[in-house]
Amino acid sequence: MRRLLLIVIIAAGASWPPLPSAGARAGDDSQAAAATAAAATGATLAPAIKEAERITQAGLKEDLLVVADDRMGGRDTPSPGLDAAAKFIADRLAKLKLHPGGDDGTYFQNVTLRSTQVDTARTRADLSGRQFRYGSDFIPSSYVSGEASAPLVYVGHGWVVKPKNINAYEGLDVRDKIMIVAGSSSALPKGLTLEEVRTMKASDWESPVSYAQRNGARGLVFVPRDFDRAWRRGLRSVGRSSYQVERFIDEERTDNKGFDNSLPSILPSAAMLDAIFAGEPRKGEEILRASVAGEPLKGFALDASKRLSFSTQLQSTTAKTQNVVGIVEGSDRELRKEYVAVSAHYDHVGSEASGGGCRPKDGDTICNGADDDGSGTVALLSMAAAFSEGRRPRRSVLFIWHMGEEKGLMGSEYFTKYPTVPIEKIVALLNIDMIGRSRPAANEDVRNKMLTGPDEIYVVGSRVLSTELGELNDRVNRSYLNLKYNYHYDKPNDPEQLWTRSDHFNYALQGIPIVFFFDGVHEDYHKPSDTPEKIDYRKLERVTRTIFVLASEVANAPRRPVVDKDLPDDMKER
Repeated sequence: MRRLLLIVIIAAGASWPPLPSAGARAGDDSQAAAATAAAATGATLAPAIKEAERITQAGLKEDLLVVADDRMGGRDTPSPGLDAAAKFIADRLAKLKLHPGGDDGTYFQNVTLRSTQVDTARTRADLSGRQFRYGSDFIPSSYVSGEASAPLVYVGHGWVVKPKNINAYEGLDVRDKIMIVAGSSSALPKGLTLEEVRTMKASDWESPVSYAQRNGARGLVFVPRDFDRAWRRGLRSVGRSSYQVERFIDEERTDNKGFDNSLPSILPSAAMLDAIFAGEPRKGEEILRASVAGEPLKGFALDASKRLSFSTQLQSTTAKTQNVVGIVEGSDRELRKEYVAVSAHYDHVGSEASGGGCRPKDGDTICNGADDDGSGTVALLSMAAAFSEGRRPRRSVLFIWHMGEEKGLMGSEYFTKYPTVPIEKIVALLNIDMIGRSRPAANEDVRNKMLTGPDEIYVVGSRVLSTELGELNDRVNRSYLNLKYNYHYDKPNDPEQLWTRSDHFNYALQGIPIVFFFDGVHEDYHKPSDTPEKIDYRKLERVTRTIFVLASEVANAPRRPVVDKDLPDDMKER
């Protein structure tokens, strides 16, 4: 049961006004509900509610017919259609005179992607003559082409940390060997934090990657703690090209010391690991179990007559894409340096021709993504217009259209790693991903079972980091249009894993409190049939207006939402 906390907010010398008694019920027309709510809430919400009236069904529909048009080709990442959508958004921001928030005075935060494909004919492995197959027995574990052939040595976690008396290599010689590491290229030993390492002198520690290169190892075999997830992720890329952010790839090639990992490396299957350790004092299943537990066994050299040889050969091409960023600058001399971020992803899964994951239906080969996330994309445009045409909030409002959400939250990960504004100055993120569909009253299709009704929306994560933000979100809603907020996906161990499936996740990892708005998966999810005529524009208008008023309240509050909780460990992994 959630604990209810009454938040008293001081604004313009007055406490938060009383809640309306019955005026703003779900189902009222927006204009009537807005007038009733404005009268009940006095000066605090009234200006924002008045400005929210600039957000209209007609305006939202006009924009969505452009964003979800066939000419955008389904907005795959990367694609000419996605670029066209980005230009449409940027042109609108320029017309509204929002401050450019991208690179070099533009609205675009430019991102280079690299498409890497394994050359299956030249990627192979064998152990003392026994052949192993790429894709079933092993996969490359880094974006490095190369070959290695040598005896093997198991080095546990592979770290040296002098101030902690940690040395995984006592009694071991790795020169001209292939190192088997219980962990990933940069995973720290259990009980050691990155913050601790950063306070040490560079000469006080050594990662497995830098130790391997400095001491003449030939290659690496990784047995990561998240073994099952790493193996599944690797298998998904088998036999196909996949885009990754080039900057992330380059980071993966370096350890926490900035040492470039040019050694070839692989991730073996559990069966291949058993074969490697056959006849050794420790079995493969013991090595794997200890690695997953984060408590690797003491290192030892394997039988010198046993020799592993492998070759990983990769082919790469690059492409350009972008996040789109605009800023409504705040009016307060100090608070304008802080930002309320509002986000949506403007990409989708493309078309059959783009290879983005769109499956043709009834001859239609383009997935237009009207709800996913055309609805969020145009909601941001309407909110940006409402802010730009009305009073300037005290804090700045940061509008971010992320690319590559459908490809693994690439755009939000890029922005939070390389932000165009100081990340610590973002006081909250309101993320919108699908807010335009409603469950038909007479529809019994099981695929629409979890779709919300006309006056209902899922709210996810609003209290995960900040109780205050969650309570403020509830209070604003009750004082305005009184939508039905459904907290179903806030349950612990949500089987749909909504927490990890949209862009708010990467902001929460940075300690930024978030609220995620979502209408629910429906029968047209990721299909060509997710089209503009199926949008409930009344609902889209009401949800957008509600989020606008919430953003306005956070932007005008005397202080930023208090972060009173740490992100639980089980919510930090995708």
